[in-house]
Amino acid sequence: MTVQINEVEAKGIMTASNLPVADFSVNPYVGCAFACTYCYASFMKRFTNHREPWGDFVDVKFWPPIKHPEKHAGKEAFLGSVCDPYQPAEKTYGRTRALLEELAGSGISISIATKSDLVLRDLDLIKTFPNARVSWSINTLDEDVRRAMDKAVPIRRKLDAMRRFYEAGVRTTCFISPIMPGITDCKEIILEAKDICNLVWLENLNLRGDYKPRILNWIHATHPGLDGLYEGIYQHRDRTYWSGLDDEMRAFCAEQGMPYVRDDDSQYAEFGNPPVVVNYFFHEELIPSAKKRAAHA
Repeated sequence: MTVQINEVEAKGIMTASNLPVADFSVNPYVGCAFACTYCYASFMKRFTNHREPWGDFVDVKFWPPIKHPEKHAGKEAFLGSVCDPYQPAEKTYGRTRALLEELAGSGISISIATKSDLVLRDLDLIKTFPNARVSWSINTLDEDVRRAMDKAVPIRRKLDAMRRFYEAGVRTTCFISPIMPGITDCKEIILEAKDICNLVWLENLNLRGDYKPRILNWIHATHPGLDGLYEGIYQHRDRTYWSGLDDEMRAFCAEQGMPYVRDDDSQYAEFGNPPVVVNYFFHEELIPSAKKRAAHA
């Protein structure tokens, strides 16, 4: 099905962020053609007039020039909290590129989350930002499984983009998210990425609202053998799976000589190699504590 593209006028592009890791949340698009089955950002449909399914429309934002971008020096902007800033529309419209050009030289830091290798186009520009970091979401190395879940670029292209940014001196993150119980093999992904990234984030599949039945129905249709596991985790709030995986990953990282923390503390902002592995399984525990630390930073 053809993705419906719409050009929209936005009042601005720099939105104050509630995320503990950034001051601004920046999304040059509404909607995303990668149409990830597990995409939490589908809640954005509530704020649009779109009747199309999530993944079948993209609104391309045009905004007034950012006045005095230097006022954001020392702050951080997160590009891609509810869209992929390097989805296919970016190749045509270049709105992410336009934003980076506006902010270049301002002193603001940027963090970019993507599932694409189109970000390589902007490598020379991105590396001029202080403490720039780029993350790629990878939750399987099986291309057939990946194709069943999203329309993003092939896994090997994401890993190659990660390597090229890493070699260029830009801080890179392998974002193993969302971890799909019984599907995602965190160990094999870490082994594949540990020499080309400075940080690994482990984030669980977290279900709530109307997003929950949609994912459970998808699991039943595609992996019926996992119905019992998902019912226990998401209907009965059984944490046994995540606690067991936490123990397993701690032991694995010790074997690999990689630091492992169940936190997202800012002291780990200066990433290195071997990469720091951050367990971000327990959202409701970590987000309040992270915000508290940010407030006192």
